[in-house]
Amino acid sequence: RQSEVAVSWRPSAEFAGNVYRGEGIVPARPEDVWECIKPVAGGLRTKWDQNVKDFEVVEAVSDTVSVCRTTTPSAFMRIISPREFVDVVLMKQCEDGTMLSAATNVEHPLCPPQANFVRGFNYPCGCFCIPLPGEPDRTQLLSFFQTDLGGYLPQTVVDSFFPASIAGFYSNLTKAVKALKA
Repeated sequence: RQSEVAVSWRPSAEFAGNVYRGEGIVPARPEDVWECIKPVAGGLRTKWDQNVKDFEVVEAVSDTVSVCRTTTPSAFMRIISPREFVDVVLMKQCEDGTMLSAATNVEHPLCPPQANFVRGFNYPCGCFCIPLPGEPDRTQLLSFFQTDLGGYLPQTVVDSFFPASIAGFYSNLTKAVKALKA
């Protein structure tokens, strides 16, 4: 069964764009969903997420906090050129079994802007894998994105890219979790 995803947005309080909220049920255990989305070096995200080309840990600050660099391929019929993002990322498991990652942009001396990428900026964002009581094989996935893609993109391009991109994220994640279990 295809996962249903609801995407909504409103103006961001952090920058001149929008904060996007994606919410859906992924037909898999929270641990398996987390395995597919957790932001770690050598993780599965680069294999299934069409918006993540490469992911590297620049500095491991602690076992739950790291500085990461993510690069994206060109998108939206190449109107959006490749981007790079440098973020401080926190991973946490809550008492109720929720697993989450939260991130925001940061400057890092080991990550000067690269010539062949446009530097984008993630404002506070995150993904929450929330167990559903009594439904061990289903996970509520709540995600928030507020990303300044940088460069000189018309806002109309950005506004049409994100909702489709978030819906694709849920769809591809569902496929990735099924493949993980196969």
